[in-house]
Amino acid sequence: MRSIQFYESASGKCPVQDFLDGLNGKQARKVVWVLQLIREMPRPPMQFFKKLVGTVLWEVRAALGSDAFRLLGFLDGDRLSY
Repeated sequence: MRSIQFYESASGKCPVQDFLDGLNGKQARKVVWVLQLIREMPRPPMQFFKKLVGTVLWEVRAALGSDAFRLLGFLDGDRLSY
């Protein structure tokens, strides 16, 4: 299982949490569901999680209706950081 860690500034601000807090309930649940899927599955489907070519970045993708949400992060062993 992967550990997912959100970036937190020295002042305690967490941009990813702020982003999630700004979504409506259905949108936030979908993004959190995708993050849980990535955390628990050894090989999550590429539609939700893929490495960006030529970079060290990984992209998490969630869609709900016509809305698409993307988070960028990197892997440190089994820990995914955003």
